[in-house]
Amino acid sequence: MFHCYLDDFTTGSIFETEGKTLSEAEILDFAFKYDPQPFHMDVEAAKEGPFGGLIASGLHTMAIGLRLILQAQIFAPGASLGSPGIDEIRWLKPVLPGDTLRVRGETLKVTPSRSKPDRGIVKIRTAIFNQHGEEVMSMLSMQIVKRRAAD
Repeated sequence: MFHCYLDDFTTGSIFETEGKTLSEAEILDFAFKYDPQPFHMDVEAAKEGPFGGLIASGLHTMAIGLRLILQAQIFAPGASLGSPGIDEIRWLKPVLPGDTLRVRGETLKVTPSRSKPDRGIVKIRTAIFNQHGEEVMSMLSMQIVKRRAAD
């Protein structure tokens, strides 16, 4: 499933991405910029924190998931028109320095727009896994996607 338009998605279709390994430096950099909590940005304080060490921000995990989907070119060039929202975000396990994340998406619903016939919404159950196959994050995402142009 690559280079997809709305018409290419079917209920139950699945895509998977390559992996991305997270370094300690990337976790620290993101935390300093966007989520300055001790267990994300202070290696020593994190050892005494609730996770026993440094962990990635959940927002960082979500951003990596999006990047992996875009790098995999799931959507045809120019077909992605943004998102009206995300539901049921869950952070299930901490993401640690050195973890390799990958995404698995399952199409739950495809809804052509009634008011704009050139597009519609794809609802996807997005799951992010670490290198051990453990699900670290899940969400129900919605993506506005162009329809394939008529010949």
